[in-house]
Amino acid sequence: MGVSVTLRTRRTATATALAVLFSSVVLVSGAAGPAAADSSVPLPIKSSGDILVDGVHQRVFISDPVSGKVVATDYSGKVVRTIGSLPGVTGLELSTDSGTVYAAVSQAGSIAVIDTATLTETKRYALGKGIEPRYPAMAGGKLWFGFNGPDEAYRGQIGSIDVSSPDAEVTLPSDGANSWYSAPRLASDPGAPDVLAAAQEGSSTVSLAVYDVSSGAPREVAYGPHVVDGQSPAYLKDFDVTPDGKKLIVGGGSPQDAAQVFSASDLTLVGSYRTGSWVDAVAVAPDGMIALGSAQFSPDVFVYPSNATSALRTYDFPYSSGSTTATNDLHEAGLAWAPDRSRVFALTTNVYSDVYALRVLTDPTKSATKVTVNAPSKSALGKKLTVTGKVVSKGAFPAGTKATVTRTDVESPKGKTLSPVTLRPDGAFSFTDTPTAGGQVTYKVSYAGDASRSAASGSGKVTVPRTVPTLTLNHDKALYAYGKDVSFTAHLGKTYKNRTVELYVDPYGSDKPRKRVKSARVNSRGDLSATVDMTRDTTVTAVFAGDGKYAPKTVTSTAYAQVRVSTGISKQYRTAKIGSTPYAYFHKKTNPLFTTTMSYYPGRKHKLSLEIYYQGKWRDAGSQFFQLGSNGKSAVTLTGTHDTGYRMRVRASYVNGASGDTVNSTTNGAWRYFYFTK
Repeated sequence: MGVSVTLRTRRTATATALAVLFSSVVLVSGAAGPAAADSSVPLPIKSSGDILVDGVHQRVFISDPVSGKVVATDYSGKVVRTIGSLPGVTGLELSTDSGTVYAAVSQAGSIAVIDTATLTETKRYALGKGIEPRYPAMAGGKLWFGFNGPDEAYRGQIGSIDVSSPDAEVTLPSDGANSWYSAPRLASDPGAPDVLAAAQEGSSTVSLAVYDVSSGAPREVAYGPHVVDGQSPAYLKDFDVTPDGKKLIVGGGSPQDAAQVFSASDLTLVGSYRTGSWVDAVAVAPDGMIALGSAQFSPDVFVYPSNATSALRTYDFPYSSGSTTATNDLHEAGLAWAPDRSRVFALTTNVYSDVYALRVLTDPTKSATKVTVNAPSKSALGKKLTVTGKVVSKGAFPAGTKATVTRTDVESPKGKTLSPVTLRPDGAFSFTDTPTAGGQVTYKVSYAGDASRSAASGSGKVTVPRTVPTLTLNHDKALYAYGKDVSFTAHLGKTYKNRTVELYVDPYGSDKPRKRVKSARVNSRGDLSATVDMTRDTTVTAVFAGDGKYAPKTVTSTAYAQVRVSTGISKQYRTAKIGSTPYAYFHKKTNPLFTTTMSYYPGRKHKLSLEIYYQGKWRDAGSQFFQLGSNGKSAVTLTGTHDTGYRMRVRASYVNGASGDTVNSTTNGAWRYFYFTK
C-alpha cells in the first residue's frame, strides 16, 4: 500500500502577495541521519524548562514554558514537530516503553500526554483547581509530579497518577505529608524503579529527599543533605539519580567548583566531581556515566565514567564575544544522554538574547586514541630500517605499556608478529627490522586500549621496489539510467608471470556487499570484462595480485545509477493544454492527489516539490519528503484553500542522502502541471 499524507497549507513569500496557498508538510516519523560531530542547530524557542531524549524514535524533546510548547527534533537537531497549546510547560518524562512523553503543563493544571510515534498530544490528566505541576518522574509504576498548591498551606507537594490504570486515578496528598517550600524537582531512573528523589529549587538552601514508592505511596527513606567537614549545596541547578538508585548527583551555585554526590540511603556526602566551576547541568547515562556542564567557564561539558573522579572527555563550545546569535552558554539542566551513549545533547543559549541551540556532542564515552607510524618510503631488500611513531591519547602511559607490531608482505600475507614495542610515557616508540621479501611491506602497530582509552592502530608502508604494471578500468563517474546493463572492462599491461585479474562489484547499500564476479586470465589484448545491471550506484574494482617482478595494483571505477520516478495527478475534472503543456484542471474545492511511483529501497523517501508561475517565472512554493510504501508508492493530498487562476506544477525527486539512503544518484522526475478554477 502507498503512504497517504495530508499536506497542510502555508503561504510562501512570493505567494503571499498573490494570496495563493501552498502546503507545508510535517512528517510524523523517519530515520535519523548521522549527526555531525559537535554540531549546533538553532532552536525555535524562547525559553527552556527541560530536555529529554527518546532513543527508540531518536527524538529530542525540549519544553518552552514561555511559548507554551514542546519542540521535537531528530538526533541532528532538526525540528521534526512542535506540540503547542501547553501554557507554562516545564518538566518532561518518558514512559518506560518510550511510547509516551508526559509534560507538566503548569498554567493549565494538567499533565499532557504526547505520543512519541505521532508526536501529537493524545490526552490530558486534569489535576484539580489551583494545582500547578512542574516536574514529572516515573517510579513504582506511577507518574509522580512535584506541584504548587492553591494556597500557602498546600504549597510544595508531590502527587501521582496511576497511568497504568484505565481510570488513571490522580492522587494528591491531603495530610501535609512530604511538604516542600515550593514544587520540588523530581528524578528517577528505570534501573531503580522504586526510588524517587526530590530536590528543592528556588532557595539558597538545597533540600533533598529520597522515597521508596514500591507500595504506591511515597515512604521517606532519607532527608537532608548531611555534610560533614564539607560545603552544603546551595542554589540548586540540576540533579539526577544513578541507575542503581544508590546515589544522587547534585549541581548548583555552591560549591563553586564541583558537583556533589550523596548517598541515597541517608543523604550523606560521599564524593564529588571537580570541574573547576559551578555545575549547571547533570545527566546520568543508563550505565552510570555522568555528564556535567557549566555555563561559566571552559571546558563547558565534562564526561566521567561511573565511579571515576577524573573526566574521560571534555568539550569546549566555540566562543563569539558580543554576538547576539551565537549560543555559547550551557542552559541550566540542559544536558541529556542518548540511551545508547552515542551522543550527549547540550542545550545552549546566549547571554545577550533569547537565542537557543541544540548542540550534539558525539562519542562522549571514549578518550580518542590515534596511532601514527613513520616508516621509510623505500628500502633495499635485506637492509635494516627503523620505524618510529606515537600513540596519542589523554594522559601519560604507565611504565611497561606495550603495543603489538605485525609485518605483512608477499611472503607473509596474513602477517607475521614481531616483538612488541614498549611505549614511552608520552606514547612514543621506535623499533628496527630487516625486510625479507620484495614488494610492499606494511608495519602495523596496534594499541589494545584500556579503561579510559579506545583501541587504535596505525600502519606504515615500505616499498622494496618492483615494476608497477598498467591496470585500467573504464566507466568511472559515468551516469546511467536505472537498470541499464553496462560492461566494465579491465586492461592489464605487461607483467612477468601472473596474468590473472579479479573483478569485484560493490553496489551501494549494506544489503548487497562487495562480491567477486570474475577471476580469470586476461585475453590476448590484456582485457577482462564483466556486465553490471545498474540498479544502484556501483563501485567496480579490478585487482592484480602482483608477482615476483611486478607490484600488485588495484583500480576502481564508480558508476552511478538513477532511479525510476514518476508522479501521477488525479481527481481533476478535465485535462487541457495551456500552450503546448497538458494541465490537470481542478475545482477550487477539490484536493488534488499526487501519486508517486519510485524504485523501492527500505526506508526510502521521495521529495515532492511545488512551484507557482508568477511574473513570467516558475517560483519555489515549498517541498517536503514523504515515505515510500513497500510497493514503491506514496499518495499525497494537497488540502487547504485553493486560489484560482494560477499555473502550478509538482514533481517527485530522489535526493541522494536526503531521501533516506545513498544507494542511487539524485534523480528528478518530470513536472506535472495543474490549475484551479471556480
